[in-house]
Amino acid sequence: MADGSVYDVVVVGGGAGGLNAALVLGRARRRVAVIDAGEPRNAPAAHMQGFLSRDGMPPAALLEVGRAEVAGYGVDLIDARVDHIEPGFSVRLEGGAALEARRVLIATGLRDELPDVPGVVARWGRDVLHCPYCHGYEVRDQPLGVIATGATAVHQALLLPEWSHDVVLFAHGLEMGEEERMQLTARGVRIVEGSVKQLVLDEDVLVGVELADGRVVARDAVFVQPRMVPRGGLLTALGCAVDGEGWVVTDDSGRTSADGVWAVGNVADRRAQVVTAAGMGSAAAIALHQDLVAEDTARAVASLRTAGARPGE
Repeated sequence: MADGSVYDVVVVGGGAGGLNAALVLGRARRRVAVIDAGEPRNAPAAHMQGFLSRDGMPPAALLEVGRAEVAGYGVDLIDARVDHIEPGFSVRLEGGAALEARRVLIATGLRDELPDVPGVVARWGRDVLHCPYCHGYEVRDQPLGVIATGATAVHQALLLPEWSHDVVLFAHGLEMGEEERMQLTARGVRIVEGSVKQLVLDEDVLVGVELADGRVVARDAVFVQPRMVPRGGLLTALGCAVDGEGWVVTDDSGRTSADGVWAVGNVADRRAQVVTAAGMGSAAAIALHQDLVAEDTARAVASLRTAGARPGE
């Protein structure tokens, strides 16, 4: 916990993005704190994929290793929830404590709002999936389904034949044009009309999808597209600009429109996977450090001039 002095950077969110930023900043010998509420988006998943050297690693194991690494560089790890951040910055925790910071990096992620289909929430991250690149290989060559919950369902279904030759798109009320239907047919995706009633389980294993008319289509795994909602309340409260869909606007380094505020990971990019978020954290940390160096240099120069010093003296 803070000892009353000012942190160079307070990171809010201890996932891959936040921890990687803290790692780079800690190695730059900056004073850093990471505040984490312990609610990672990928907690339901048993393993994460597509992260070089970490493929198949449980998400919790990555965070455990990451926390140990950043602590080794003197980064303070604080298990708490941030209530609000006052400009300047005073990072107020639930319960009243506060940390003072020169810069803040927000890595609070997003929340997935799942479709209201019985069985989806309970099976989420197990055999109800979202990202083919994250989980497609693990369900390869199995009967797969896509429950249409929005316009992106067609795109999702068109991706899946790379992993299985038995893919069904459950229309679930989605209106599709002739071109979309032709594309699905050309890719070997079968379209099943009618509304989905529920998922069918047998001894805690997904075995099919039941339609409203009583038909059951056997499936071993299904993909859905959740509504992704950024956990960006801290950012908007600080005046950070957002786009038309409510996502914070950043530059390539994660810098927002609010002075001294950066954002990385899923709070800024709904498409960011774990490895992507880690890279975003690294880029933000470098930009943050250079921003701090510029400020430190300007202060030092002003102090020298006040003292009447000349260059080279």
